[in-house]
Amino acid sequence: MSDRSGAAAGGMENDGAVSCFANPDRAIDPAPPYRRIAVEEAWSIPEIPAAQLDLLHSACPPDDASLRMGAMFAGLPALQAQLCDIGPGRIARMDALGIDHQLLLLTAPGVQVLERGIATHLAALSNDRLAEACRAHPDRFSGLLAFAPQDVPAAVREIERGMRDLKLAGAVVNSHTQGRYLDEPQFLPVLEALEAHDAALYIHPTTPPTQWVAPYAERAFTGALAGFTHEVWMHVMGLIFSGAFDRFPRLRLVIGHMGEALPLLLYRFDWMQSNADGRPGLRGGQPAVKLKHKVSHYFRNNIWITTSGVAWEPAIRFCQDVLGPERMLYAMDYPYQVSAAEVAAHDHLAIPAEHKKMLMQTNAEQVFRLYGGRRAD
Repeated sequence: MSDRSGAAAGGMENDGAVSCFANPDRAIDPAPPYRRIAVEEAWSIPEIPAAQLDLLHSACPPDDASLRMGAMFAGLPALQAQLCDIGPGRIARMDALGIDHQLLLLTAPGVQVLERGIATHLAALSNDRLAEACRAHPDRFSGLLAFAPQDVPAAVREIERGMRDLKLAGAVVNSHTQGRYLDEPQFLPVLEALEAHDAALYIHPTTPPTQWVAPYAERAFTGALAGFTHEVWMHVMGLIFSGAFDRFPRLRLVIGHMGEALPLLLYRFDWMQSNADGRPGLRGGQPAVKLKHKVSHYFRNNIWITTSGVAWEPAIRFCQDVLGPERMLYAMDYPYQVSAAEVAAHDHLAIPAEHKKMLMQTNAEQVFRLYGGRRAD
């Protein structure tokens, strides 16, 4: 997701030489031997940005950088039109870009910046509309349910409803909820419900929380340059060191933007694990948690990463090498970063054909149980 209002207004379309690492000018393969399934594709409903604006302009708005980011995006009509279109207009864009199927995620910051009752209501409303769109276009759309962590019992019920009744493909959380993260003990029922209902969880970034956003804001780093990456880093590493994956070994986690660069540091994470492993008093005074495995184990058993926004062959090949080709999924990050050149770059990757099909199609089918995909864990 771009954090620049001008770029975001119409979807960030840039096929030019934006970097010395830019992809060569190539054509999209018109008949690839795989379906292109893009798994981090944003959407919304009009009621959510309206509620964000109402809260920000209320008598006592919370000091929440994510709310301010949401309100900024709410004031961009062209972007909101793209986000709220989950019908013919979006499908026409997919066709033009060669995308066969989108996995729809409620865009950040979603309902997590809102007051509890409104957030719970709008999460359910968005899930109802998402399920309706997936039923109307089953070959083109699948979706991840949204929930409001502000109300843990209601979140648990919505996860069950979204998976059992609405037949959605997993869940999305736009990372922290007013500064709270899912590794904190009050959210254990949410993790339990995700595992119990076989719901892969996609952690999508948002602006860092109020407690530590100031140095980012002073440097214009709150978004994709740094804040988004570091904020998801905190969430993922927090879940690992909380023992979440030891307690819920079938819990599946997906993170975008080439794993927010985390795979590059696995060697160091394993080496320095003792800094946080087995230490009492963390997370507000909790007992010590001793992990059963090295950090890298969880990346190779519970975590999948996507290529959203990073159509860069060296990075893709590195992550396939260290994590395994079964751990990577294709994503575009529509409508925030849209590029035909990036689609073509995936088509022309110099990797084995079977690994390319896994990246573009079959890993997504397995992780999110699309088209009867087998269990991926």
